[in-house]
Amino acid sequence: MTGTSTCDGDDPVIIGPALLFAPANRPERFARAAGCADMVILDLEDGAGSVSREEGRRNIMASGLDPRRTMTRVCGPQDPGFADDVRAIRETPYRTVIVPKITDRIPDEVRGLRVIALIETPQAVLNLGTLAADPDVVGLYWGAEDLCAYLGGTHSRLQPDEGAPSDRPGRYRDTMLMSRALMHMHAAAVGKFTVDAVHADFSDDRGLYEEATDAARSGFAATACIHPRQIEVVRRAYTPEPAQLDRARRIVNEARKHPGAFKIDGEMIDAPLIAQAHRLVARAG
Repeated sequence: MTGTSTCDGDDPVIIGPALLFAPANRPERFARAAGCADMVILDLEDGAGSVSREEGRRNIMASGLDPRRTMTRVCGPQDPGFADDVRAIRETPYRTVIVPKITDRIPDEVRGLRVIALIETPQAVLNLGTLAADPDVVGLYWGAEDLCAYLGGTHSRLQPDEGAPSDRPGRYRDTMLMSRALMHMHAAAVGKFTVDAVHADFSDDRGLYEEATDAARSGFAATACIHPRQIEVVRRAYTPEPAQLDRARRIVNEARKHPGAFKIDGEMIDAPLIAQAHRLVARAG
């Protein structure tokens, strides 16, 4: 594990950077997911497959995982099963819930839970300030594919005929990247954490590593995974390189000797760089 993200106190919400979805229709996977990921997302929405909603809820209620390392995803507020999903979650010890298909407000049904708002509609992007500032929201998480569909698009990423590599996914389109950046800005402005979207091609280790490294260095708390093989790639991306960590430790140690700015390796080190160094050291710890 490479650090924690908290909100409103010292109780950590995100414990480690690799969050793994486990579909509610596959209870035999719950313990395995918990054994390899930093946190598990028990999923009643997209990952739940063809199982009856009631069976999925019962599976989650009987799962018996560590509440500190487990969160759930319910269906969206517009779904007729939303209220029943939330009622079932309230009967478990799991207090962190991802709410998809958010638009302009947090539903009353989830009040009192630790809400991660899934930003995947145009309305949610336009209402990021309101959503991020909601007192029940502890973090924001974005979904590229649903957002692309809601925008009327057909591909969230650049394709080979647009200059993308032919052997792996291209980068996200500007609209997706803008939404991701705005989400991160709004969350940071009110002291909330962010979770980066899944990399859908779980065989693309290189692409996942590049995106997760960017997320880590931009300040995201975690990256969501849909396959166990992605976990170690994400952990590696969120772990500072040895040279970076060595320099950060030197900065932290040197800062104790100086009331203001100072030089290391010919570079002037001031308060923002000291703060970044502390963050790298904490992440490595």
